[in-house]
Amino acid sequence: MNNLFRLLLVTFVLFTFSPQMAMAYTYPTKIGEKFGNGLANVVTGVAEIPKTMMVTSKREGVAYGVTAGFFTGIVHMVGRTLTGAVDIATFFVPTTPIVRPPLIWDDFNRETTYIPWRMR
Repeated sequence: MNNLFRLLLVTFVLFTFSPQMAMAYTYPTKIGEKFGNGLANVVTGVAEIPKTMMVTSKREGVAYGVTAGFFTGIVHMVGRTLTGAVDIATFFVPTTPIVRPPLIWDDFNRETTYIPWRMR
């Protein structure tokens, strides 16, 4: 019985320090971040309109920023909100964020861009 206990203890220690265990530890973190990013993007998607107006105004001028920036902001609002909804629906598959910057407040002076999906 003592030998069986030692064998089980050694097996447990080996599996605890295996790479699979390390990957299992980071998986909840990755899916939690993806769910949180998705939720934040759905809620704050409407802030893309004033953000894009400000960025376009600084780059092209106030008149252009207020007109073209408004319509571009609507497009980015829809894009950020939809990618947030996709992140919420598929949070269990850890992928990189589609929208850059991942959260609207990360880099407020940079225009929003979109990249293809990649696994983390």
